[in-house]
Amino acid sequence: MSNENPQQATDEYLLLIRGTHWNHGMSPAELQKTMTDFYAWADGLSEAGILRGAQPLMEDGKLVSGSKGSTVTDGVFIECKEAIAGYFQLAVGSMDVALDHARACPILEYGAEVEVRPIADLCRPMAEVKKESKTS
Repeated sequence: MSNENPQQATDEYLLLIRGTHWNHGMSPAELQKTMTDFYAWADGLSEAGILRGAQPLMEDGKLVSGSKGSTVTDGVFIECKEAIAGYFQLAVGSMDVALDHARACPILEYGAEVEVRPIADLCRPMAEVKKESKTS
């Protein structure tokens, strides 16, 4: 099998909001203004008709691993600045447009990060299977 990724990008992108404690040290007034700006940004995505879904995530969770899920570990065990705090799924058609929307996220100014990922048509293993079946 080739190392080339056979997946195809769809016209949707996931914006993963990273950082769960970006607001530490903010005054209540600063936090209220920032959250008002953040929700206005999110509402703008919805009003533009490109928002397909968005949810905040809890900081705690479970990690399942091992054969048949034999290991379940408490917690995500990742630094709070890297933890995924939530996501936005956008239908925008290009990485450049998705990046423009990510750059407009108001909480970037306070240390949060936005990871932008294209949504694939298939998971990589299935895309590899389909590619190999076409070449055999």
